Amino acid sequence: MNQQESLQIIKRGSEELLLETELKQKLAQNRPLRIKAGFDPTAPDLHLGHTVLLNKMRQLQDLGHHALFLIGDFTGMIGDPTGKNATRPPLTREQVLVNAESYREQVFKVLDPAKTEVVFNSTWMDKFSAVDLIRLAATHTVAQMLERDDFSKRYKSNQPIAIHEFIYPLVQGYDSVTLKADIELGGTDQKFNLLMGRELQKHFGQPSQCVLTMPLLEGLDGVNKMSKSMGNYVGITDAPQEMFGKLMSISDMLMWRYLELLSFESLATIAKWKNEVEQGRNPRDIKVLMAQEIVARFHSKKAAIDALAEFEARFQKGVLPDDMPEISVPISEGHIGVAQLLKQAGLVPSTSEALRMIDAGAVKLDGEKVSDKALQLKAGIVVAQVGKRKFGRVTIVQS
Repeated sequence: MNQQESLQIIKRGSEELLLETELKQKLAQNRPLRIKAGFDPTAPDLHLGHTVLLNKMRQLQDLGHHALFLIGDFTGMIGDPTGKNATRPPLTREQVLVNAESYREQVFKVLDPAKTEVVFNSTWMDKFSAVDLIRLAATHTVAQMLERDDFSKRYKSNQPIAIHEFIYPLVQGYDSVTLKADIELGGTDQKFNLLMGRELQKHFGQPSQCVLTMPLLEGLDGVNKMSKSMGNYVGITDAPQEMFGKLMSISDMLMWRYLELLSFESLATIAKWKNEVEQGRNPRDIKVLMAQEIVARFHSKKAAIDALAEFEARFQKGVLPDDMPEISVPISEGHIGVAQLLKQAGLVPSTSEALRMIDAGAVKLDGEKVSDKALQLKAGIVVAQVGKRKFGRVTIVQS
């Protein structure tokens, strides 16, 4: 594969590459590049939003490069506020270790173990003395730290910023020094931290890493970043049928975004599918292919086949309409009663009518008849049906 073809694969789905000229020079050296991506073990399991970076690492592995999967067990105990206008609570050492072990088990569903080095930044940071940390802190000024967008916003609005939060990007940057990274991957919300790695490598006399930022994957609602707290996520440990059903619930427009960022199909194949849909092919056919690919990756090909069969049995034989309305229902207490849900979704005029329809056996959620009038639903996405003709793809959002 020539350099231009490699660059096309590297840049696929990315938001920004800094700097392409430097990357071309590194590729021209004809050696495996050291590709770093860091994950703070803030939760025990991963969702598809996390795998955007893993997928990119796998693409780079397939080009012959070496993946450095960095588990930020040290930085996880600091707490990175990235994307938030408040301090993220730090984790205990015990929480970090449990979550880190879970990550290690999950990432090899995407990455090639033979080309992956799993590293923990506590390996070198635990050996740092107070003097070492002060010297690291001396490489940057407070003014430079306030260039980070979330710090700047908090400072201007008189929200507190703890001193230890300034340490986080310095440690993440120093990780690149220790690992001698050639490329670091991260979400768009990590750009400041990724550039810190470049600056510290220069300070320590190393060639600077290139930075490749990836977009934050929208959740099933197509609006908000995929997040467990929002209930709009697909967990990579979800059961095959659940994973398949969630992926089939996304809008046709969002499907193309998922294919670009989550699928390993070639860009040429995806372009061909787009053309076929424009010529009249049902986009649901493409969505099935995507859902099967992802279920097979995290479970097995047989699980993907079985999930499709169950989906068809539960939904397509019930003849779901192609133009099903998409409805968002906010909740504030972590759950909502089924009758209230149907009313807020506009599928019934009142909760009393909803209860009457449940008594009549005319209400289904995800193809299953509802008999419990006290049923409570949490944040997530559900296909609701009232009678034979009223349908809605309802996103329950925690407000």
